[in-house]
Amino acid sequence: MADPLRLLLLLLLSVPPLAMSDPLLRPRSLLAVRSDPNRPRLDLIRRQINDHINLATSYASFARRLKLDHSKHVRLFSDLSRNLSNLISSFPPPLQSDSSPDHPVIDISDSDLRSLERQVKERIRITRQLVSEAKESFDNQLKIQKLKDTIFAVNEQLTKAKKSGAFSSLIAAKSIPKSLHCLAMRLMQERIKNPSKYKDPAVPPPEFEDPRLYHYAIFSDNVLAASVVVNSAVKNSKEPWKHVFHVVTDKMNLGAMQVMFRKKDYNGAHIEVRAVEDYTFLNSSYVPVLRQLESAKLLEFYFQNKMENATKDTTNMKFRNPKYLSMLNHLRFYLPEMYPKLHRILFLDDDVVVQRDLTGLWKIDMDGKVNGAVETCFGSFHRYTQYMNFSHPLIKERFNPNACGWAYGMNFFDLDAWRKEKCTEQYHYWQNLNENRTLWKLGTLPPGLITFYSTTKPLHKSWHVLGLGYNPNISMEEIRNAAVVHFNGNQKPWLDIGMNQFRPLWTKYVDYDMDYIHQCNFKA
Repeated sequence: MADPLRLLLLLLLSVPPLAMSDPLLRPRSLLAVRSDPNRPRLDLIRRQINDHINLATSYASFARRLKLDHSKHVRLFSDLSRNLSNLISSFPPPLQSDSSPDHPVIDISDSDLRSLERQVKERIRITRQLVSEAKESFDNQLKIQKLKDTIFAVNEQLTKAKKSGAFSSLIAAKSIPKSLHCLAMRLMQERIKNPSKYKDPAVPPPEFEDPRLYHYAIFSDNVLAASVVVNSAVKNSKEPWKHVFHVVTDKMNLGAMQVMFRKKDYNGAHIEVRAVEDYTFLNSSYVPVLRQLESAKLLEFYFQNKMENATKDTTNMKFRNPKYLSMLNHLRFYLPEMYPKLHRILFLDDDVVVQRDLTGLWKIDMDGKVNGAVETCFGSFHRYTQYMNFSHPLIKERFNPNACGWAYGMNFFDLDAWRKEKCTEQYHYWQNLNENRTLWKLGTLPPGLITFYSTTKPLHKSWHVLGLGYNPNISMEEIRNAAVVHFNGNQKPWLDIGMNQFRPLWTKYVDYDMDYIHQCNFKA
């Protein structure tokens, strides 16, 4: 059956004559009459029939008001009431009412009485059964509870599905596609075959340290992604020969990266490829992150399968990403020491695409600030409180929870101001305090927000548009006006899960004519 209920029961209980005589509330036996002979039994049968007529009529009336099941209940209860009334009307007139002077007692045989009792019992049984089955339709509390149970069960399924989807997305985002692995292997094979061809010059070109040129820092272990960043920047620059790209990778990908950038002419742009291991000052005695990465607690957090390490939500899942174990992710805090002769440098993530000449950044007055970045806060989103633990007294004392966050991915750094403000020392101070991850979770944005808290200059939002790796609702006009678009998020353009409407922005800068890319079946 279906629909609203408890109100009817309250209505029925509020009517004393019906409630007191309702056999559902106070059942009687048809044969439980001590007096003899048949008249009391007849009176009892008549009263029971009248009680159930009233009960069926009341349910029919309430069902009519509730408009239940297209009047199905109305019809059923009305039919029952009419059926019971017809049964009484079939009695001889004296049996249709209580005995009185106007209705003298008449004789009735035992066999007729038993037959009458059987008919009444059957109809009462049917009435009670229908009432029992229909109660759920009239009991609002029961229906509400059932609805709550259903909603809870659906929410549980939805939560599990979201967790599963987020985990699958994370696995897809951090796995190496077969085509990308193929490209790295083929490039490395070429490097091994012709070592002298790709050997670094004994004396580095002077352009690598010339502060009059435009310098970029790109830290990546993704050969194809790094090449797209350089390709897009060069193709959209007015004077590419004045641009210098410092590409840093790890030892494993160094050979592949060297071949990728030596195989092509970049219109006179200068490209330096080095391994992070070449910077000998980056060791665990100097770099807190390296020391922490060697700690037993952090290794236990990442690699031991314990309940306390279980990912309870997608946020925890994100911060347990192994990329946070890579030193390439933390190199951005050592730019002044990596490039001691430079005054300014533009940091680019490997999942960005440059869409116009960026030399205008070098003309911006930084007002003594260290970091030029696009702010990402709107409303209550992307404020400092989302990235740091403001229940910790040190964080609460030093920072404003409503301060606006900004984006890594395209950051213009004034290295002279950096050295003056001793930002690297500040970073070390806070990173050492966070060894047990009590100030913030893993990652580079929270320590960046802390390090450059009062030394960040907001850039116009058209310099850097984010979200192409997770937000399908970014307007194409906003993207067209952007100097740099950023595929931050899990849906990277080189993955099958990348968003199709944004992928052409990235693929237009892939060198599909290169033999190695063609051989590894990259799709345009």
